[in-house]
Amino acid sequence: MMDHVKFTAMKDGDREDYTFLTEHEVAFTKGTADRLLTALETLDEGLSGYQITRLGHSLQSATRAWRDGADTDWVVATLLHDIGDIFAPYNHDEYAASIIKPFVREQCTWVVEKHGDFQMVYYGHHVGGNQHKRDAYAGHAYFDDCATFCERWDQSSFDPDYDMLPLDHFRPMVREVFARKAYDPAVMQPGVRVPLVDAEVASER
Repeated sequence: MMDHVKFTAMKDGDREDYTFLTEHEVAFTKGTADRLLTALETLDEGLSGYQITRLGHSLQSATRAWRDGADTDWVVATLLHDIGDIFAPYNHDEYAASIIKPFVREQCTWVVEKHGDFQMVYYGHHVGGNQHKRDAYAGHAYFDDCATFCERWDQSSFDPDYDMLPLDHFRPMVREVFARKAYDPAVMQPGVRVPLVDAEVASER
């Protein structure tokens, strides 16, 4: 039985090599959710300056989404929206979006990818940036969703007194999302908009 491929350059690999690698890679993907949850925990080690840690911000944002009755795609996307802060500080939004893209609705991916530009409305004018950077997306199908995401769940989630849920509350949802078939059209649903807030569901949580 093989324990490694025969080649030292990819062009020299044969069907046996690549079948072996595919089996290993598929098995490895099954641990993606737990690796992401571990990465979330490392956000506590990052530079902050806010009144709560970066992990605290992620948990607080996701808690607000959960309590607003948001569906699983929204909650998981919100929990992971800043996971790139440590690893990709200059494009953390794009980094996070690339992680969730194969497993969640297109709407959620777009919002996570663009939320950095939309957040500028709150502080851009204080740092010499373009406060109205989000206006470049005016008319986009998900514009209002991103604006709502930022207003309700992101910019408001730096409160040390907020009663946020622990990471363990969200673990099953993260595992559910990353156990899905990648790029499943039934999951990605291009053009579909699901409300961020569901009052009926919220009342049951």
